[in-house]
Amino acid sequence: MTLAEAPGSDFRVVSLTAQGSERLRLLDLGFVPGTPIQRLRTGPLGDPVAYLVRGTVIALRIEQAQTIEVEVAA
Repeated sequence: MTLAEAPGSDFRVVSLTAQGSERLRLLDLGFVPGTPIQRLRTGPLGDPVAYLVRGTVIALRIEQAQTIEVEVAA
């Protein structure tokens, strides 16, 4: 499932489907396979969403979150 459609708040990155500079940007921000992610807040209209990644709060739009494949963290 993608980060945009995942239920709950705790996830782990499985892979990225983004290509080119968008993929490099997400990797630089810490969205690396195996990294734990926590959903913190959602914007008033559902977009953007704030995530805690490696101790840093990062806001992503739905289009960006759809390129991040995740699994629910155990």
